[in-house]
Amino acid sequence: MADRLIVPDQLPAWVPGDLTVSSPEEGWSGVSVRGYRYEDSDVEVPPLRDFMIVAYRRGVTDMRRKLDSGWHHERLRPGDVSLLTRAADSHWRWDTPIEVVHVYLTHEQLAATCREMYGREVEDVELHDTIKADDPAIHRAAMAIAQEAAQGGVGSDLLVDSLTTQLSVTILRRHANILFRSPEGPDCLSFRQEHLVRDYIQPHLARRLTLDDLAGSVGLSKFHFARQFRASTGTTPHEFVLRARLDRARLMLERTDTPLCEVAQACGFSDQSHMNRIVKQRLGATPGAIRGRR
Repeated sequence: MADRLIVPDQLPAWVPGDLTVSSPEEGWSGVSVRGYRYEDSDVEVPPLRDFMIVAYRRGVTDMRRKLDSGWHHERLRPGDVSLLTRAADSHWRWDTPIEVVHVYLTHEQLAATCREMYGREVEDVELHDTIKADDPAIHRAAMAIAQEAAQGGVGSDLLVDSLTTQLSVTILRRHANILFRSPEGPDCLSFRQEHLVRDYIQPHLARRLTLDDLAGSVGLSKFHFARQFRASTGTTPHEFVLRARLDRARLMLERTDTPLCEVAQACGFSDQSHMNRIVKQRLGATPGAIRGRR
């Protein structure tokens, strides 16, 4: 597979366009950038060595991208971002001229940032292949890196290092699956990971919490997370979150005069009736009865 991977400088052989900006000849550590003006195109791209971020700069187009066996379609405009994981074939079609910036992050760069974030050894990182990622922070970082490539100046390397770290952290938090190297012993969350999950749940109880949200708080895929969470806590993530909602509801009922509908909202229940049903089922009394005990 390594012999088939192409590097950023080789991409124009498959995707011809006018080069608008590129990294300095001496290069940067872990990141590179190239900008292009493209006419409407239908191109197949071999697997890339690096992760690719496509930031759309000018032009509005219908973008179709085939990855694995399926075609995906989005209407893309300036400010949008596409993500492509490394080592994956892809096929792109667009019907109007566009100008884009490609930012390439190496596997080593993302893995090193991931190790610093989570304090664990990384086996592999994989981006969510997304034709339209709703993430202005990624677009801003890509444009800032491109500007440094075009203009440079004193301290440019330091600034690009900072922007690369910012970009890597944003991607790892929101747009990546991370496979950590398994430690010796039971397949469970570390002490630090378990506390990160608990610390994430409490300030977010008022909204819907998904398995993806919880897994992302510790940088795991939802499949690895669900298994390791149960091994660590003896319960499922869904049950753990429900208990946290009940604990907050009980405390608010016992210690405040907050209206019941607002208690339900603050604890993440879908409505007051939902809270009434769950509280009665789990705590053996209605919310009104619990409040009346004071």
